Amino acid sequence: MSARIYQQPKNAMQSGRANSNKWVLEYMPSDRKVADPLTGWAGSSDTDQQIKLQFDSLEAAQSYCKDKNIEHDVIATPNKTLKIQAYSDNFG
Repeated sequence: MSARIYQQPKNAMQSGRANSNKWVLEYMPSDRKVADPLTGWAGSSDTDQQIKLQFDSLEAAQSYCKDKNIEHDVIATPNKTLKIQAYSDNFG
């Protein structure tokens, strides 16, 4: 079983930074999805894909993986850059 650990980015509709400091552990799919013959919906027998665990720090997420013997990859958080603009930049 393998997992990935990343810091959840804020969504496009969010101006604040609530819950952007949480670390998320997601299990990687171990089984491919197959179309259901009756409905056509895609699904698999792997229920671990439905689990998302949140941690307060990266170290806590890594220690959880170490305790449960889960191979994990840490996805680096991209740098947050602010584009500072002034109204007068429109007329220059």
